Amino acid sequence: MSNAVHATRALDHLSARDPAAGDAAIIEFAGVRSLTGASKKAAVPAYTVTARVLHWVTALVIVLMIPLGVIIGNDWGGPLRDLLYGLHESLGTLLIPVVLVRLVHRLRNPTLPLPHEIPALQRFAAHATHAGLYALLVAQPLVGWLATSASGMPITVFGLFALPPITAENPAFSEQLFLLHGLIAAAIAGLVAAHIGAALYHHVVRKDGVLMRMITG
Repeated sequence: MSNAVHATRALDHLSARDPAAGDAAIIEFAGVRSLTGASKKAAVPAYTVTARVLHWVTALVIVLMIPLGVIIGNDWGGPLRDLLYGLHESLGTLLIPVVLVRLVHRLRNPTLPLPHEIPALQRFAAHATHAGLYALLVAQPLVGWLATSASGMPITVFGLFALPPITAENPAFSEQLFLLHGLIAAAIAGLVAAHIGAALYHHVVRKDGVLMRMITG
């Protein structure tokens, strides 16, 4: 016999013995059911484990690459410059398959919708930020690969293997590509900052669970 049937019979028995107590119990029982329904309604579905792992791996790589790029771009590495340069290149190489896998996974698993009460302008900004990040994260490592190939320098990935050059050596072209590489990095940093700010806004101000669905499942 279901819990609902047991509860209903108990309420009927209580009402027969004491009408006032029965009414109070009915009100309390209805309140419990209402809270249960509200909690179910408030539940926010989470992203898949695969989506969450890919998201945080991408985030970690970006967080490491941006300061590394600033350091080596300004010759601040000193005797560690070559080591830092190699680490930056290796992380950039790692980013290529990670972003491609993310794109394939996202095409097969559409992103979760934002809460209905989010204004249309904020929805557009969220979609534009995500699309911009994906586009730049695909372009950035490829531009870096082109720039390094044009400079005539090899790209060794974590000391394990070297990437083949994808363009002929051309120092002037390499310089232009590295400039573009830096501009793309600045754009990525800006979009990442906007993305983090929006996530914190949802978590701290709106408290709508949007951030938590990328953390817990």
